[in-house]
Amino acid sequence: MCSLSGFAAAFVAPSQNRSGAAVGTADERINELERKIEAMSQQVSLSQQQAAEAHSAGDNAWMLTSAAFVLCMTGPGLALFYGGLVRKKNVLSTMLHSFAMMVIITVLWALVSYSLCFAPGNGIIGGFDYVFLHGVGAAPNPDYAPTIPHQTFMIYQLMFAIITPALISGAFAERMKFSAMTVFLVLWSFVVYNPMAHMVWGKGGILNAAGGRWPILDFAGGTVVHITSGVSALVCAIYLGKRLGYPSEPMPPHSMVLTFIGACMLWVGWFGFNAGSALNASGLATSAFVATHLAAAAGGMSWCGWEWFRSGRPTVLGAASGAVAGLATITQASGFVRPMPALAIGAIAGLICYGMVTTVKVKFGYDDSLDAFGVHGVGGTIGAFMTGIFATCAVNPIFGAGRAVGAVDGNWHQVRNQLVGIGLGWAMAIVGTLAILKLVDATIGLRVSSEDEMEGLDTTQHGEEGYAWEV
Repeated sequence: MCSLSGFAAAFVAPSQNRSGAAVGTADERINELERKIEAMSQQVSLSQQQAAEAHSAGDNAWMLTSAAFVLCMTGPGLALFYGGLVRKKNVLSTMLHSFAMMVIITVLWALVSYSLCFAPGNGIIGGFDYVFLHGVGAAPNPDYAPTIPHQTFMIYQLMFAIITPALISGAFAERMKFSAMTVFLVLWSFVVYNPMAHMVWGKGGILNAAGGRWPILDFAGGTVVHITSGVSALVCAIYLGKRLGYPSEPMPPHSMVLTFIGACMLWVGWFGFNAGSALNASGLATSAFVATHLAAAAGGMSWCGWEWFRSGRPTVLGAASGAVAGLATITQASGFVRPMPALAIGAIAGLICYGMVTTVKVKFGYDDSLDAFGVHGVGGTIGAFMTGIFATCAVNPIFGAGRAVGAVDGNWHQVRNQLVGIGLGWAMAIVGTLAILKLVDATIGLRVSSEDEMEGLDTTQHGEEGYAWEV
């Protein structure tokens, strides 16, 4: 048997090649082994870095694509959808409402609005850290999206800020002065949208799911976008009064072709709206994508099916309106619910929104020209409530792994929180909108003259015509 000292001597003795020549001492071999280990470690670190960079690049590509999708929801999507629903003498003025928001809100967002929404502040409004986009660059902001540039997050959120006031314009189409519309919607974005966005999505907001006093679930803007814009639309419709001749004179859409194309573009763009709100290219984005599509289909089917049953024929407008209602209603829940609840939410939205547009509006007599309240305000409210019921940690463990999210998980307190969010959204929209309308009306006036309204806003406000048939 070999002694321990003999074994050690054999281990540290110089190794030999086949010719018997020594190839190195034990220390040299240990150093060589350490160099190999260090090289392997560096290779592993490099691979991990490359994987992380590839992950970040994938997330960034998806988020930039989603931002483009959401912008397409406003122009051309909403512009075509709303533009086709009005009479041909008002098609350009109506479409310009959407385009104006793309221009004006973008500038305001870069100057100060992004900071008011997402910079550290108090529970109601953000601060001024990001004024003029100071500090908003290529480095990620870990408070919001740790795998994409801060600038990508900023531009994505801008698209929500653009479409929200544009949605309101459907309520006062064909009768508000362009100057009044511009001032009103700019002030509205500061008084209503910016605080609401900070309260729900901004760090430290009182409704923020991550530590707010009343944490609500709003994945992609059911409260921030649809409740605020829809309820504000109702206030505008009531305050401005009815269009001349409404409801005794027929005012059918002048081009269902435009409206149909716009609705289809809204449906496609909504994938960026909802699935993009995962803020990465992940399984959660897939779940939101699926929920969005199912709800839109169910909404279109339920609205159109009920319309077919009641009137004896389905309409293109009914199918398109139902799909948009399903999309507006699933927005808040898209990142929290399974596919079957998404179908149910869309179907319920189609039925209720149909009743609001065809029965409730007629009964109360308000002139919400393009049914912004009946679809977005009502749809957003329904969606906010049902999110509290159907949200589950199996889809999105937003409160931590294994912790209940919605009522289906056993967290009935979330339903209460959702009701708080709904109430606050309604209150801010009503009070803020009414105050701004009174201010604008007292200074520059809101409504065009009766003569201008009869002639049409395209020529009287802009000196143009949408259709030059004689050319």
